[in-house]
Formats: sequence, structure tokens, C-alpha cells
Amino acid sequence: MNEELTGDAVTAAARHARYGKLPERIRFEEMTEGVEAGPSDGTRASYDPAGTWKYYSCLALDLGL
Repeated sequence: MNEELTGDAVTAAARHARYGKLPERIRFEEMTEGVEAGPSDGTRASYDPAGTWKYYSCLALDLGL
């Protein structure tokens, strides 16, 4: 029996030849990593009112308006 492939079968065969199979599933446990957090020394989370101007962005000020 020699059957000719239909249009859908041809595209499915071409897709399978190009992409092969789907990758293996990754378990949720393999995607996450648990890291213990140490005590904060306070330097990273401290507020510096004199240094906040470095992070302030205003288009009117940037253009000198």
C-alpha cells in the first residue's frame, strides 16, 4: 500500500524533522534554589536624603526647563 501524504501530514512531517520532540519537563524543585538570608547590616537598606538626587529623574529638569 503506497499512500500519498496529505498537506497536513506533509507539514507535520516537516515540523517533526525540523524540531524533533519537545524537551523533557523540568520539575519545580529543579527550578528553585533555597538560599539562607543572613542578618542585614543596615548599610544596603539605609536612607540617604542627601544622595537621593542621584536617582531622581524628571524630564523637565533634564531639559533645563
